[in-house]
Amino acid sequence: MSMDFELRQRGRAAIDFIGGMGMSFGRIGAKVNARLAETGLDQDANLADDLDQRQAQLEGALGPLRAFRVGNLLRDFYADEHGRACTLAWEELADELRPALEAADEGPTTLTLDPSMEQPDYWRKVDFHRTRGGWEGHPDMGMIHGELIHKRLVNRSYGGDIFGQRRRVLDELPRKDYARILELGTSTGHFTTQLQAAFPDAELHGCDISATLLKHARRVGNMGGHRWRLFQARAEATDQPDEHFDLVASYILLHELPADVTRAVFKEAFRVLKPGGDLLMSDVTPYRALDRLAQWRADYEGTHGGEPYWREAASLDLAEVAREAGFIDARSYGLEGGKYPWATYARKPR
Repeated sequence: MSMDFELRQRGRAAIDFIGGMGMSFGRIGAKVNARLAETGLDQDANLADDLDQRQAQLEGALGPLRAFRVGNLLRDFYADEHGRACTLAWEELADELRPALEAADEGPTTLTLDPSMEQPDYWRKVDFHRTRGGWEGHPDMGMIHGELIHKRLVNRSYGGDIFGQRRRVLDELPRKDYARILELGTSTGHFTTQLQAAFPDAELHGCDISATLLKHARRVGNMGGHRWRLFQARAEATDQPDEHFDLVASYILLHELPADVTRAVFKEAFRVLKPGGDLLMSDVTPYRALDRLAQWRADYEGTHGGEPYWREAASLDLAEVAREAGFIDARSYGLEGGKYPWATYARKPR
């Protein structure tokens, strides 16, 4: 989707303020790292095996440090206010942009909603990313999340090109001739857009629990002139035909799910894939690929950032989960020798 719009002064200032907070984390982090070095807690050998014990150990050492407390305060403020700032920016523009959005509701992309779908507790009861009310917390959350939070804030605040990462992970796939693709966790269509670019001749299907986010993904598809087939469903229960797809893929979905649901998602992907079909799941770095200090940092960020299932997800061996579901040739690794994105590839046997 290409929406060219300028933020109003108040909304722009709110987003700039929240985004600018990230500039301070480097200096704060340097002071925290210095304290860890002083206490020897920057060395794995001095850190507890158990993650909860390690957390108590590190918080005991860092708690008196003012930089650590200030960093936590800023982190909490960012988590609580980033969605609010982007909502404010949108509401200043809503009347102006509404006609263009409504026009984009019509086009070649289709959306099938399921008003009878029961929203699972793992989704309904969570304000993911500490977004107030969760993904259905605002009737225009698709616009707010897809065009403001992601494009105007997250892509600026976090290292790396979050959209380029979505494109690069698709280079890991062994084929270019997928005829029918199913994306799990479509959200507002960022990964769908990259799937379209990588496989322009494929028939793209995408599902998500959130009707609000899917409605915006439909606009993205329509504004691009794409014939996406979007539908509301849980990734572990898509209600799609057996052996129907050549590729099942997701990007940054699994860390939003409890471990037992992730296992069910892999079984569902196996069911709907044709024999010989491919699976590609990209998500957060597993703890086994991190040293003990990095594990604690990731766990701490997840706990305080509105990610209730982060530890479960990061503790899974997704290649083994794939093998348990029946896949072969399963492997799980960081792209280009790095830690993120972390890709899991597997194939359904013929």
